Amino acid sequence: MSDPMRPPVSPHRPHSTSPRSDPPRPRASLRTAVVWEVLQDALDRRVKATGRESLDVLDTGGGSGKFAVPVARLGHRVTVVDPSPNALFALERRTAEAGVADRVRGVQGDAHGLFDVVERGGHDAVLCHGVLEYVDDPAEGIGNAVAALRPEGVLSLLAAGLGGAVLARALAGHFKEARQALDDPNGRWGEGDPVPHRFTAEQLTALVEGAGLEVAAVHGVRVFADLVPGVLVDTEPGALDALLKLEAAAAELPAFHSVATQLHVLGESRGAAEA
Repeated sequence: MSDPMRPPVSPHRPHSTSPRSDPPRPRASLRTAVVWEVLQDALDRRVKATGRESLDVLDTGGGSGKFAVPVARLGHRVTVVDPSPNALFALERRTAEAGVADRVRGVQGDAHGLFDVVERGGHDAVLCHGVLEYVDDPAEGIGNAVAALRPEGVLSLLAAGLGGAVLARALAGHFKEARQALDDPNGRWGEGDPVPHRFTAEQLTALVEGAGLEVAAVHGVRVFADLVPGVLVDTEPGALDALLKLEAAAAELPAFHSVATQLHVLGESRGAAEA
């Protein structure tokens, strides 16, 4: 998750025969909308390329199913790997409420021991959202995620952005911490920082390419959402929709990647990219 310019988005955006599925609104959509749109399109392309309506999707660190449940609603089979028993219990309850319990399987595990609980090369898509920040060796974490893919597969990588943290600390008046995050090789603003690693877009794309995938797209996530007062979004008529549209418009522009709270990289195997 190395060129500072955004790699070209794949021109192939076919319409899927499967129904569209959206994560919950309203405020949650500010954190997921950009990623969800990119992910849905990637899954749609895999459906068309494989001729199979149902894909095998691995969600590493998937927690209570924020993405797994909507993906299952599209008709895909999802395996969620998470180290937290509480998260997996919440996942079980959530899938039952959503009526997709037969398409979602939760197993306890982590990125380091991924192949203790899932098979290598058995998945059409792997979601690695909010995981890379917490692994000791990010390159190993990405390597394991890619090794879980079939020869023609897609990786959805979402990780904490360095620039967003620096900007947030500075705007909060913590200028020394902002400078510390800027200078620290892991992007941490101090010993009290709960996030072990943060990344630039160049670092993430280099990791994805180093694992043998082609970078299909890079998006900035939560460029503005974490900076706008919540009361404004909640009370100003039309503010939420306007902010969503602004986030979507800025997400693809390289100039805003450097200040995004999170960065999303879509990686594809060469066979998937050419399909």
